[in-house]
Amino acid sequence: MPRTQKNDNFIDKSFTVMADIILKVLPANKKAKEAFVYYRDGMSAQADGEYAEALENYEEALKLEEDPNDRSYILYNMGLIHASNGDHVTALDFYEQAISLNPRMPSALNNIAVIYHYQGEQAKSEGRETDAEALYDKAAEYWKQAIRLAPNNYIEAQNWLKINGRSEMDVYF
Repeated sequence: MPRTQKNDNFIDKSFTVMADIILKVLPANKKAKEAFVYYRDGMSAQADGEYAEALENYEEALKLEEDPNDRSYILYNMGLIHASNGDHVTALDFYEQAISLNPRMPSALNNIAVIYHYQGEQAKSEGRETDAEALYDKAAEYWKQAIRLAPNNYIEAQNWLKINGRSEMDVYF
């Protein structure tokens, strides 16, 4: 039974009904519609914390989805799962793939920066100051890209950039 048929709360059921209606009238080919069903099931599983099931659905969606923009969101969500599981190397890879398909994805840029900042904090706590500074520099570059795309977002990152002297401008928005 597909995950969307297992939903037991009103909001999930409503979303599923609406998505099914849209899917039927959408002028897309069968392959794209099937990819969307896998993507939708992946999002549902991810929301329930069923990460292995979500990844399986996202992998199936990737096999079918041809649109680069849609593929970028699938890859982004796969990155989210790996990041939340602490697998930062794999998460970075998925975020980078998402950005290569959709360079205007500030959330992926932000998440990459967050990982590099975290790794910088780890290096600093271990006394590896040079490594920490290099990681902070990487974080800063990704945050600047994210802020350029979404200037009203990432206020904490903007403050961090300014406080740490990694900002070329005083205000981004």
